[in-house]
Amino acid sequence: MFESLTDRLGSALKGITGQAKLTEENIKGTMREVRMALLEADVALPVVKDFTAQVKERAVGTDVLKSLNPGQVFLKIVHEELQSVMGEANEKLNLATQPPAIVMMAGLQGAGKTTTVGKLAKFLAEREKKKVMVVSADVYRPAAIKQLETLANEVGAGFHPSTADEKPIHIAKGAIDAARRGAYDVLLVDTAGRLTVDEQMMGEIKDLHAAITPIETLFVVDAMTGQDAANTAKAFNDALPLTGVVLTKADGDARGGAALSVRHITGKPIKFMGMGEKTDALEPFHPDRVASRILDMGDVLTLIEEAERKIDKSKADKLAKKLKTGKGFDLEDFLDQIQQMKNMGGLTGMLDKLPGMGNLGAMAKQTTAAEGQFKQMESIIFSMTLDERRFPDKINGSRKKRIAAGSGTQIQDVNRVLKQHKQMQKMMKKVTAKGGMKKMMRAMGGMGGPGGPGGGMPPGGMPPMMR
Repeated sequence: MFESLTDRLGSALKGITGQAKLTEENIKGTMREVRMALLEADVALPVVKDFTAQVKERAVGTDVLKSLNPGQVFLKIVHEELQSVMGEANEKLNLATQPPAIVMMAGLQGAGKTTTVGKLAKFLAEREKKKVMVVSADVYRPAAIKQLETLANEVGAGFHPSTADEKPIHIAKGAIDAARRGAYDVLLVDTAGRLTVDEQMMGEIKDLHAAITPIETLFVVDAMTGQDAANTAKAFNDALPLTGVVLTKADGDARGGAALSVRHITGKPIKFMGMGEKTDALEPFHPDRVASRILDMGDVLTLIEEAERKIDKSKADKLAKKLKTGKGFDLEDFLDQIQQMKNMGGLTGMLDKLPGMGNLGAMAKQTTAAEGQFKQMESIIFSMTLDERRFPDKINGSRKKRIAAGSGTQIQDVNRVLKQHKQMQKMMKKVTAKGGMKKMMRAMGGMGGPGGPGGGMPPGGMPPMMR
């Protein structure tokens, strides 16, 4: 996320953070580079001007110039001003009203409104413990209603049926009545979009808004459109009383122009960002955490929250008990570990949130290769019988040949998975032994690089299951 901006800002700030003393001259040179980095990231010009002026004004203050570590103080100022541009803190949805709380979604066609409705329904149900109903008032896109019904079934939300020959206001009012009867806490209303902003669409959405008076009106916009996202948001904000913005496809946005421009131009907070295609890939937008990710300081808080939410604690406890009783770490356990990592967004998703890993740079190819290996490992293990997974030592030559044929791989690939499992098994024994954690870290550090026994990543870089 925002890799280009992270890289450029990192280069711009690298020189000055090492300075023993800040002067107006070296600040001026750095700010010129920061300005170019923001413009290349497609941040709106008014935002760039205000941001750089504010940073410069604070940086030339006597407190900074006389600081013992002025470079670090300068970096802190940049972090705080990035946070200020995007909003001081995460602003939650306001659902404090007589149920159902109506949330209307607006935006252009293709921005991801319908998918976001499904993601938001899941988010509210799982994290806010709300009973959610969804309805589509998009009577122009033929597949919109069916798509939302499919998503509702997938995330376990209530669905109010509608047809393309109904009026959007009639659909929405019918859904409100149904939500009241069904004692739903929240009603999410999906609306029609167009390819561009036009008078007819704005007139229709204004009328719909006036008829249902939602407590939240969220503008859904594709982050990859850069500062155009902010300009489109402003057009909608002029027509509707928006309460917030949802940035979609933020995981694919290398520039960051939308995230840094929307709040400044519209005055409305970014409340969520979409980080992938899965229905659980919706994150609350925390400006401080995003600012840290932009400056390659990581986002460990979000990583911890994801781990608490997505890692199966019962499986983890079961594995811990199994290892304590002296039972081996079999291929079923190995498969579980791979799948837990996938649930966390895979290797790339995890590394992106660690300090110093925002721009994977030279590691990108190795990370992609590792992700591919995970898929191959799964295929190979799935091609084994349950008995083979539990007792890997039974896998002889003829069995390997069958497993390779069943998974579309080679016998050497099956051998590699068995070898990686053995390494993981040894490491798990060290964990359960006295002082196990220290031994495990030493083991991870000495298992060899690309040419060593483990293969894959550099020594100490990743555990053996990722090699």
